[in-house]
Amino acid sequence: MAPERNENEGENADNGVLATTDGTETTGIGIVEGATAQVEVTLPTAFDEEDDFDDDVVRGEDVTLVQLEQLPAERDEVRGEAPATTAVPVASVSAASAEPAPKASVSAAAAASAAAAKTAPAPKTAAAAQASSSVASTSATAPAASDASRAELDHHERVRPRTSEITLQSRRLGDFEVDRESSDLLTADRLLDPAHVVRPEPEGAWRHLVYTLSGRRINLGDSKRARARKQLEDRIAAPLSGGARFVPVLSRKGGVGKTTVTTLLGMALADAREDRIIAVDANPDRGTLAERVGRTSGKTVRDLVRARGDVHGFNDISQIVARDHTRLDVLASDTDPHVSEAFSDADYRDVAEVAAHFYSVVLTDTGTGIVHSVMEATLEHADELVIVAGLSIDEARLASETLTWLESNGYAERVRSAVVVLNTSRPGAALVRADELDAHFRSRVRAVVRLPYDPHIASGSAISFRDLQPETRDAARELAAIVVEGLRASSVAA
Repeated sequence: MAPERNENEGENADNGVLATTDGTETTGIGIVEGATAQVEVTLPTAFDEEDDFDDDVVRGEDVTLVQLEQLPAERDEVRGEAPATTAVPVASVSAASAEPAPKASVSAAAAASAAAAKTAPAPKTAAAAQASSSVASTSATAPAASDASRAELDHHERVRPRTSEITLQSRRLGDFEVDRESSDLLTADRLLDPAHVVRPEPEGAWRHLVYTLSGRRINLGDSKRARARKQLEDRIAAPLSGGARFVPVLSRKGGVGKTTVTTLLGMALADAREDRIIAVDANPDRGTLAERVGRTSGKTVRDLVRARGDVHGFNDISQIVARDHTRLDVLASDTDPHVSEAFSDADYRDVAEVAAHFYSVVLTDTGTGIVHSVMEATLEHADELVIVAGLSIDEARLASETLTWLESNGYAERVRSAVVVLNTSRPGAALVRADELDAHFRSRVRAVVRLPYDPHIASGSAISFRDLQPETRDAARELAAIVVEGLRASSVAA
């Protein structure tokens, strides 16, 4: 077979095929006797963890680099192997400026290096030593080429950039797609056909009659009176910001309807608003506020003062107060006059502190006069004042003197924002001219409300808000709307 390989020497010279093995030591590199063929070996390149080279190296047409990295000496020692010799880059040849190196020499050097790595624990054989010396001599003869190749590698090396964190942002469809709409544009005004929308039944006698006779096809809407009432309810239901608001009802003379005004004001507020309203009977002389709502719990302000430390939620206070059909809560006073005298300013402050945690508006039915034991604490907590005056000369004068006393004792600002209620407690025409009283009090306070006579109230029994005359309910709602507007104005000014 040797002569046949010699005949093809010229054909296989570039493939690194040895023509003969005579004179070659084959003990350490596994070459058997006879002809041998080329073996291509791909050496893995071991990079250290802190190596600056990236595996994504530019592989352009102008650079071809073969680099043999030395395995760390520590790994060789752990494996029990002798440290390998330092490997130097063999060549760096530009395809545009240099001729390619013979395949035989490159393949022989690669095969020799692989054999040397596998037989490192044993003493180097002659072939391995010859291969190492060949590589060493090659690197020794071309130190400048090695430095140039490293410089060229640094110049063409491309390090993979780090991927930055992606910040996800939610957007409306209209922000980036002009032709598409978001779901909040699907409103009832846009989608519902007005011809098929079911309107509520109209309020008003003949309007409701037309609606019924037409088979609910003709709806003329609410009457003027119904629209005015709904506007009043919207004014009453206006939101109040901040904490609880205190509104005391004052009068220097008994029998003018102070308790009645407190009851009607509380019912109008509770009937239209969604938050909680409470009326506290702070009369030290046996008040009758709880009797005007027709429902009693059997508990009084004295019970709340004693149990204030045990009140942790609304369920605790709801067992002490009484509630009517409009959702107005009433805290009754003591029925025994001897016990009620003990209700002082400190007791009122305790009651006010508990009520402020659970209610938005706290009405206070004060006692007769303005100099009794509870009045000082009542005025300290007051956000707005309601003064009740009767339609007689002496009652009107006492109401006006009440305003003067308040102005003289540091409550002038409260007087300017106060509301005066002219209560008609007797049937028939009044003995005094109500217009003159109205003009007098409007010069001193913010608003004046006239409360007409109502036989349902004059009976002295429990008041049912739905059983009142329409004019009385409208007057109570007007008073409630004015009070809420005053509370809202004071919160804005503060």
